[in-house]
Amino acid sequence: MTSISHPMPPISILIVEDERVTLELLAAILAKKLSNVTLHTAINGKEGLELFKSHMPDIVITDINMPEMNGVQMADKIRAIKPETKLIVITGDTGKLVLEDSIKNGFTFDHFIVKPVVFRELFATIEQCLGEIAQQS
Repeated sequence: MTSISHPMPPISILIVEDERVTLELLAAILAKKLSNVTLHTAINGKEGLELFKSHMPDIVITDINMPEMNGVQMADKIRAIKPETKLIVITGDTGKLVLEDSIKNGFTFDHFIVKPVVFRELFATIEQCLGEIAQQS
């Protein structure tokens, strides 16, 4: 008996980071590593939320401390729109306090990576998210 495998729908990732150099570096490296994934980028949480609403990506990689809307506020709004979205937080020491506070208040992220980013860790985290998404479909 042969099993029929259904092709996985295209995956898209939104990267939200207020440091432009870091944003461009992340986007360039992920585009090279994940050629079959559509990438969207935003420079702050407000722009990230707008892009999320228009593209509905499967994975959101976000910083915490950003102007206009921080990563936790944006992620909270994203969860309200599409709860199954995988949320990966990348933050430095200053973002940890905001993150810890949000966790105490019941908010959860799927994954947490501390800056400076170790790309091997980021790739493994994305692969894990992709595996979880494949199981859901």
